[in-house]
Amino acid sequence: MSTTTRTIDDVLAEARARLERLHPYEAAQELRAGAVLVDIRPAAQRAAEGEVPGALLVERNVLEWRFDPASSARLPIADHGLRVIVLCSEGYTSSLAAASLHDLGVTRATDVIGGFRAWAASGLPASGPLALSRF
Repeated sequence: MSTTTRTIDDVLAEARARLERLHPYEAAQELRAGAVLVDIRPAAQRAAEGEVPGALLVERNVLEWRFDPASSARLPIADHGLRVIVLCSEGYTSSLAAASLHDLGVTRATDVIGGFRAWAASGLPASGPLALSRF
């Protein structure tokens, strides 16, 4: 049996090829139009870096269960047509997570290029240490 080995860089590139990724300002614009921003960072990371006001907090380990419309653990907003914008710290894990949502049929899911760090550096609404350090 032949085994093909892929690196995480390969997996990430394949995931990103399926997404229309957004720069922070584009993501903010889509939020104003009704998209949902989902912060998947663990609580300790949010405490250390900061948060985006109004973002839905769904840690990475339960994301698929919360957004699969067929899951008994789904959120009330879970829907295949929902525009979900996933946010992590730097925009790596969020790409993998958004692609995973695509696998569940949530095909409008995407992520923020550069993650929370880029969001805060752009001067968009944020609280916490990284948001304050831009000044």
